[in-house]
Amino acid sequence: MRILDLVPPGAVVDGLRSETKEGVLRELSEVVCRLLPPLSPDRLAAILMEREALGSTGIGEGVAIPHGKVPGIERLVAAFGRSPEGVQFASLDGKPARLFFLVVAPENSAGMHLKALARISRLLKDERFRRKLLAAEGADGLLQVLREEDERP
Repeated sequence: MRILDLVPPGAVVDGLRSETKEGVLRELSEVVCRLLPPLSPDRLAAILMEREALGSTGIGEGVAIPHGKVPGIERLVAAFGRSPEGVQFASLDGKPARLFFLVVAPENSAGMHLKALARISRLLKDERFRRKLLAAEGADGLLQVLREEDERP
């Protein structure tokens, strides 16, 4: 599974402005909703906050993978964002999150949803990959890092 098949070029955000978990979810929801026009950012942010209430999607090492299943959409869509300062996300290690992959899947898509989360999680456990994302110059640089990762054997 290629990351850029999940995260289209227009869904990469450098310089997230929000300083709160809810703000980051809202900011990334706006990006995803441009790709899924019938979905509203308010509705998506509410779904994601409901998921966060079950347990934080902050996995540690400066990474969060917020996700949710949404009724009425037909395909899985993801967005990537980077925060310059980091955001407290109730991560397992207590560190602020700086790298965010938001994954939104159709309500009845367990297999594809889990496969996408597993691929993203596996990538982000790689310290080299995280360092490259943190060092990339702007959204174009972030896209290049994702592209290079997709092309690795």
